[in-house]
Amino acid sequence: MALGLLLALCACVLMGTATVFQALGARAVAARGPGAAVRATWQWPFLVGIVLDTLGFAAELLSLHSVPLFLVEAAVAGSLAVTAVVAAAMLHVRLRRAEWVAVAAVCCGLALMAVAAGRERGGDGDGTLRLAVLAGSVALAVLGRLISARFGGERHRAAVLGGLAGLSFGLVAIAARLLPGMAVPGVFTDPAAYAVVCSGITGYLLLIEALQVGAVTAATAAMVIGETVGPAIFGVIWLGDTTRHGLAPVAVAGFALSLTGALALARFGEAEQPVS
Repeated sequence: MALGLLLALCACVLMGTATVFQALGARAVAARGPGAAVRATWQWPFLVGIVLDTLGFAAELLSLHSVPLFLVEAAVAGSLAVTAVVAAAMLHVRLRRAEWVAVAAVCCGLALMAVAAGRERGGDGDGTLRLAVLAGSVALAVLGRLISARFGGERHRAAVLGGLAGLSFGLVAIAARLLPGMAVPGVFTDPAAYAVVCSGITGYLLLIEALQVGAVTAATAAMVIGETVGPAIFGVIWLGDTTRHGLAPVAVAGFALSLTGALALARFGEAEQPVS
């Protein structure tokens, strides 16, 4: 279990740092005409960010098989705290007192969950559950496209799309947990593997659109809720995730504290204050 905790923490740090490098890459070509977004992906900071994100995702997948889903997904949401701290150092952004409090809340919440979390019991579901997760992934992708095409009112559109993106990312974690292994050719016949791919692509597409049509705060906050709460409930009800004996209230408090801190930091990108 200690290794799983370490991997979840590594995922948090890697993903949070990746966001800052991607921001550096995007800024390098900001406001330079058509195709700027595409050119940003070829800047070396952005490429470093992609590598860090990939490593973080690999650490997340590995951790899912030794610690509960609620802890892993809270750690992923906690990467916003890492982003804030690294941005303060690399992008010369001044963190306000409220943002430092939010960072501390995320850290304290994760610490409480690490103390209270029980060992993941190895529940990887049956074939029916894997098929259900795949069906849910496809249904969410279809729903996302329908809402994207027909949803009226820009005011709430970013939040709705961000929430759907979060649910898709949550399904990625659930499907990865359901995978009993990555051995070839078995993985190519497992519905959970296709659910990982389907939900991952859907989540990124919906998040990009959410960020394009509305406020970053609304999209990010909704995404954080979707990708943490859903998998946590799924893990407890269907996969047997538990806490240590008598420490369930501590785990709930830690989860709520880290989620609250992450939601507070969801507005960080819009509240940057460059140091003069």
